[in-house]
Amino acid sequence: MKEISFKKLQEMRKEQGLTYQDMADRLKVSKCYYWQIENGQRTLKYGMAFKIAKIFKTKPDKIFLDEIKNLD
Repeated sequence: MKEISFKKLQEMRKEQGLTYQDMADRLKVSKCYYWQIENGQRTLKYGMAFKIAKIFKTKPDKIFLDEIKNLD
């Protein structure tokens, strides 16, 4: 399976001035776990995508859909 690096997620996180640790704390996961999601080392589950989108006050599709579509 092709790895996904979620560039839009990374951009949004940086625009908000959030670190990997900030995101991990808000999501109640380890810093390593969050880093793995953002960098395509861990499968992104819908529930986690929803929690991440909620932090940015948007929908999961706005963050993740384009990059998932480009896997083909």
